Amino acid sequence: MAQNKAYQTYQNNAVNTASGGELTLMLYNGCMKFIKQAIKDVHAKNYEAKNTNIQKAQNIIQELMITLDQKVEISKQILPLYEYIHFQLKEANIKNDAALLEEALGLVTEFRDTWKQVILKTRQKQYAQGAQV
Repeated sequence: MAQNKAYQTYQNNAVNTASGGELTLMLYNGCMKFIKQAIKDVHAKNYEAKNTNIQKAQNIIQELMITLDQKVEISKQILPLYEYIHFQLKEANIKNDAALLEEALGLVTEFRDTWKQVILKTRQKQYAQGAQV
């Protein structure tokens, strides 16, 4: 029990001290986790758990949609992709279709991998600038 509480404290600290970019990465990772679990739930015919996990993934996609800065040009290109992922999740939930979940997972994974590269490049740039000072 104490170990579980320590892990929860660690997770809370990780979220509370993360940068905006790291929080976005955490959202993508969480979304992927819930979609993967929903796929397992579809195969196991555990429809209540599938529904719960898809709803969690949908909530994350909605959060990503809300936090897009519409003044930034790329946001206008990302929003329709988020809307498509959200639609695929909804359809997968209605139809109990693991293939639709797999498609959504692939798109979220691409976003996560791209975002990871952005964070790495940003850090490299910051360290390079810090080394020059």
